Amino acid sequence: MKKLTKILIILLVIIASLIALLYITGNEYVVRGARIVYGTGHISTFIDDADYFESMIIAKGETTDEWEIADNYNKVPVSEKLQKTHDDLGTAAFLVIKNDEIVHEYYDDEHSQTSETNSFSMAKSITVSLLGKAIKDGFIAGLDQPVSDFYPEYSNTNVTVGDLASMASGMKWSEQYISPFSITAESYFIDDISSLILNQPIVDEPGQKFKYQSGSTQLLGLVIERATDKKLATYASESFWKPMGFSKDGKWLVDSAENMTAKTFCCVISNARDFARFGKLYKDGGLWNGQRILDASFIETAINPRFKDSPEYGYGFWLMDYNNKDIFIMRGILGQYVITIPQDDLIVVRLGDKTGSFTGGYFTDDIYTYIDQAYMLSETIQ
Repeated sequence: MKKLTKILIILLVIIASLIALLYITGNEYVVRGARIVYGTGHISTFIDDADYFESMIIAKGETTDEWEIADNYNKVPVSEKLQKTHDDLGTAAFLVIKNDEIVHEYYDDEHSQTSETNSFSMAKSITVSLLGKAIKDGFIAGLDQPVSDFYPEYSNTNVTVGDLASMASGMKWSEQYISPFSITAESYFIDDISSLILNQPIVDEPGQKFKYQSGSTQLLGLVIERATDKKLATYASESFWKPMGFSKDGKWLVDSAENMTAKTFCCVISNARDFARFGKLYKDGGLWNGQRILDASFIETAINPRFKDSPEYGYGFWLMDYNNKDIFIMRGILGQYVITIPQDDLIVVRLGDKTGSFTGGYFTDDIYTYIDQAYMLSETIQ
């Protein structure tokens, strides 16, 4: 017993020393991350983590623009392949919208139509949409406006807001999710994200090539806030949640109660039906029930590649050509998707805690499954 007690004391001393070292070296965010992730029984970030962070409300309007329900709603049987995919990959929500009518809706035992989950990097598409709105509203001159107009720290660079939106900023950044000491992990858990991002140098010539970097979108969020002199949650409410009749208030997770800086590379909290509204907005060229929300020219730019040798990305949206269909995708880690296929007036939303495996290229195999199954589920019942 004395030996066991001695071992426990030694272990506690080691743990305390490691925690102290993390604080001394400025890595105290690792402690916060471990408490939120491992302390809740998870091994990575998870879609239901909103309660562990500070947030700002994205207020909805007084009225809701409800989705129409198709006559064949949930009448087409779910295939064994789709159900197995849901079970194996932990699908929380799966939604198929055809011709602006919901034809299929699925939720697991822990989620429902009103459940709010983390968008993760789908927030990048929303942040870029706010850039489009800021350009339309005259707060930002256009995609070519220099970042240095808003942050003098970048006066010795040529980086533009369009470079940030298209992942071509040339920022020093490692998009790595496994290590708790990566800058991406630090961004997720740190309590002063502005200082972190503004200290990342531009090391490559901006505007030359695509390189996916969460830091670029985070800096874009800072630019939009400074340009509009509004918090991102407030501007998102005015720009999208209210005029587009969102069903529920959203949330935008922030770094801390002290700074209240939105984490724009991730972390909009909403539900499947409301996330789908962005697919419809872009599918319809920036119009919502006849009201001009975003300029059609901005929409066209966003959902087409900027660089010929990187056809997989536009401005805030992933792009793919599948079965001769031009498809654009809002996409977040662990399989958060809003997949839009304008040619067939089809929107597919999938939310969950795991994603498929890469078999080549930029897209995981589950995305192709969801698209194929959505076509089957949207068939008309005779």
